[in-house]
Amino acid sequence: MNPAVTLSLVLPVHGVAEYLPRCLDSVLAGGPDRLPGLQVIAVDDRSPDASGAILDEYAARDPRLTVLHLPENLGQGGARAAGLDLATGDYIWFVDPDDWLAEGALEAVAARLSGFPAAERPDVLVTGFVRSYPDGGVEADTWRGLMTGAPESFTLAEWPGALSMILAVWNKVTRRAYLEQLRAQGVRFGPSHYEDIAVAYPMLLGAARISFLDLDVYHYRRLRPGAITTTPSPKHLDVFAEYDAIFAFLDSRPDIPAELRGLVFDRTLRQAVTVLDTPGLVPAELRREFFSRAADHVRRHRPAGHRHPGGLRGVQYRLVERDSWGAYQRLRPLQALPRTVKGAVRTTARRSVPLARRAVRGTARRGLYAAYQQLPLDDKLAVYAAYWYRGYACNPAAIYRKARELAPEVRGVWVVADAAKAAALPPDVPYVIANTPAYLKLMATAKYLVNNVNFPGNMTKRPGSVHLQTQHGTPVKLMGMDMRGHPRGADEMDFERLLERVARWDYLVSSNPHTTAAFNSAYPGGYRVLETGYPRNDRLANGTAGEAREIRERLGIPEGRRTVLYAPTRREQHAGYVPALDLEALATALGPGVTLLVRAHYYYTAARPAGLGAGQVLDVSEYPSVEELCLAADVLVTDYSSLMFDYAVLDRPIVLFTPDWEEYQRFRGVYFDLMEQPPGSVASTEAELTALLAAPETADSVKLRAAFRERFCPWDDGGAAERVVRAVFPVQQD
Repeated sequence: MNPAVTLSLVLPVHGVAEYLPRCLDSVLAGGPDRLPGLQVIAVDDRSPDASGAILDEYAARDPRLTVLHLPENLGQGGARAAGLDLATGDYIWFVDPDDWLAEGALEAVAARLSGFPAAERPDVLVTGFVRSYPDGGVEADTWRGLMTGAPESFTLAEWPGALSMILAVWNKVTRRAYLEQLRAQGVRFGPSHYEDIAVAYPMLLGAARISFLDLDVYHYRRLRPGAITTTPSPKHLDVFAEYDAIFAFLDSRPDIPAELRGLVFDRTLRQAVTVLDTPGLVPAELRREFFSRAADHVRRHRPAGHRHPGGLRGVQYRLVERDSWGAYQRLRPLQALPRTVKGAVRTTARRSVPLARRAVRGTARRGLYAAYQQLPLDDKLAVYAAYWYRGYACNPAAIYRKARELAPEVRGVWVVADAAKAAALPPDVPYVIANTPAYLKLMATAKYLVNNVNFPGNMTKRPGSVHLQTQHGTPVKLMGMDMRGHPRGADEMDFERLLERVARWDYLVSSNPHTTAAFNSAYPGGYRVLETGYPRNDRLANGTAGEAREIRERLGIPEGRRTVLYAPTRREQHAGYVPALDLEALATALGPGVTLLVRAHYYYTAARPAGLGAGQVLDVSEYPSVEELCLAADVLVTDYSSLMFDYAVLDRPIVLFTPDWEEYQRFRGVYFDLMEQPPGSVASTEAELTALLAAPETADSVKLRAAFRERFCPWDDGGAAERVVRAVFPVQQD
């Protein structure tokens, strides 16, 4: 039987009297007999509040707690080092006193470490944790999925994903002898806000063995007022000294693989950019200096031959490397744009003179927006937007129409990207163009903000404002925080920023019970879910045969012609639009009695197949209303698009064309196996698809659609928009 390990917990305490009792209660619960050999060392870092008295009170009751009162403030790093000097346990756990341990955490950690033979115990045990928020909500470790499938113990070279997890010491239980070894190599906690990264990186990089405990044993408190990493301070510039210490350690250890040095460089540069871009951290007068320090960091520590990532982030890093401050400032607002728009601006990011001019305008816009925020909120003003300001569409459009009817005293104004988008709006819809003074005033003063995507990150939520997030589809593929285990599909998604945007939501519209469960997982937050169905589907539920005929006439579809709508989803694994079908061959095979409507995903531009007769194939990718296209179509052909859930409201045939289902699942991840619960027949080859479309619908397909509708369309009764409006807006009494 393996000998049991002993644990020493070190708590650096300063100004946390409000939170300290919860931490101590979690650590000392169960009394002295709870865990043999447990040692708790609390270091009172000359705390200005009652923390020291609280510690003494607890120590008087529990002999496991040792309190060290420092004569002068040493900072969190100095307090940790002082506590480490007193530790006697086999393993050290640095616990922050504003956080707390889950019930059974100590036992779980001790049992895991004791389960290894003494000679094979890991140098570092990385623990699972949750983020805990002031409203009581919790959110699982963002990068936990990177450890899925990890062996019981490993080196960082064997499992480099561990380096992508949070680089703090509070979720790393470390062998004391190994810490002393690191100390002898010059690894020490520094005096800065970021003192633990200069220890956490070497902890992992130098470890002979690492293990991961896949249990939520630690509660990491988020959004605490006064937390040093969320407070404006010149000390944020100290992060570069910690980076220097990390790379000094790497320089002293030529045995560490070069690829790990590249990963460390990527992480440190990304952290520096994140600190700079997070509003309110680096004081305004020091931002230029911080940027230059980041540029120096790149020049001194970038590994030979290391390449920056592609896309907008790569442009950002290259501007840092060149110390191009003006161009960098202009680039910042583009972080909020969709990836297709980002791609379009990559070339302009190299044009320093135009960027410099626009940077001045960007600074002026930010100042004007801040000034408008000093005005009172307008309780009778609502802003509407859809698909990154592409126009009047989707759930926001349906809510806008119903709000005009039921809450006419609330004036709705739409945001569109440019004059061309404005020209496509219905004639009676008020609008502003993005980034104009009118737009900034609208965003700063409107009480109600309605969108089917997130508003830009630089648009803050004012107290008293109401954000209604409508979303724009029922998810098949994983979304939001659920994409953490699929880093390729996530495309470097910034999950922390996502959580900040989710925190602005007051309401989230759900289309069905499946969507409620998926979105609660993907977008953890304190919002209220409106289980109403999607307002945009009211048009389908209430549609008539006469309306469908009128739409077909507008599209130029001859009377009596069978109409097939082909609407594939986006493939993130492809850089651009890659047709999965030979549309010309399909149209020819179906014959002149069929009109094929081709609707590419809005990220792409579809091209009408050459050589086909007019009216046989129509490219409807730019048609403003997908709901009208659904009403016009006799059958839908799609793959994994959420349009299938909307079209099912019509109770018409749906055929799935899924030649790459296995690849799609691996790349993006899915919430359920669509092949086991399809809305109708499924084809994996063009020949199968052609045969299905040419033949009458089968009884099996009708049954599948009925089951699909029962699961995914229970609330589509034509009244969703009214339910949303009544829940959010002040509705006139009848």
